[in-house]
Amino acid sequence: MSKIILGLLKKLKFLPQKHFVGIYYEYYTRKKLSLDDPKELNEKIQWLKVFYRPKILNQLVDKYAVRVYVEEKIGKEYLNECYGVYDTVKDVNFDSLPSEFVLKGVHGSGFNLIVKDKAKLNKFKARLKMRKWLFHNFYYKAGHEWAYKDVKPRIIVEKYLREIDLGLLHDYKFFCFNGVPKFIHIDVDRFGKHQRLFYDTEWNKLPYKHYLPNSAEVEQPSSLNLMLEISEKLSEGFPLVRVDLYATEGRVIFGELTFYPGNGVLEFTPDKFNKTTGDYLSLPKLKKGQKYIRTF
Repeated sequence: MSKIILGLLKKLKFLPQKHFVGIYYEYYTRKKLSLDDPKELNEKIQWLKVFYRPKILNQLVDKYAVRVYVEEKIGKEYLNECYGVYDTVKDVNFDSLPSEFVLKGVHGSGFNLIVKDKAKLNKFKARLKMRKWLFHNFYYKAGHEWAYKDVKPRIIVEKYLREIDLGLLHDYKFFCFNGVPKFIHIDVDRFGKHQRLFYDTEWNKLPYKHYLPNSAEVEQPSSLNLMLEISEKLSEGFPLVRVDLYATEGRVIFGELTFYPGNGVLEFTPDKFNKTTGDYLSLPKLKKGQKYIRTF
């Protein structure tokens, strides 16, 4: 099917999920999706979108509600400071906030506004942006990621983090399969000369990449073992979850849990690594007559 036709079809958000994810996957990867016998990591992520539906996922993708789970599993000392959570934009009181902070929509990806100097913030534009976030259902906005379907749109305000020694903040993303971290994706200088690197858990650089440059080198963080331990605890019981962590000011800070990394369409290059990474993921089995998996 041509990319033009696929592009038109993927605008039909009302299509049944099984059909929609096939169109969405083929549009971005140029590959046919096999839900009956998925092999590559992105294929298996599409399978999870459709068939894996434990109710707890709705809590864990919510950037505010997940804090309860994190506190129970590893302790509140790993949570970033939260200044407030709000149902409406009018409830956000800028006057009560510090000079630096981050605004986020709890209900999806890309709903972020980093404020480094409140005195320079255009509050009118900030409120317009937040209102736009609140009108989006991320399930329909993105690729039918089931976990977001019933998340209530809200605004959370958190402390702004920075890597003091480097002048930038590394974002460490641990890909965990059935509670075992297998590799780490690091975003370097995301708001500058953005690069994306991959390392194994022994801090050996891996030979694959996404669409971004990967020529940089990142020194092994002193807190690597702690971050691996945290990732194991937070991912326990799930077939796949990416645990995002920050190492800043001598602390490890929880970022978020992602159950559909890259929306299941971000391909590795060289192509063979899409199958290599797919081999890490053992999908749960649907029992006879079972439409969805509801437990984990």
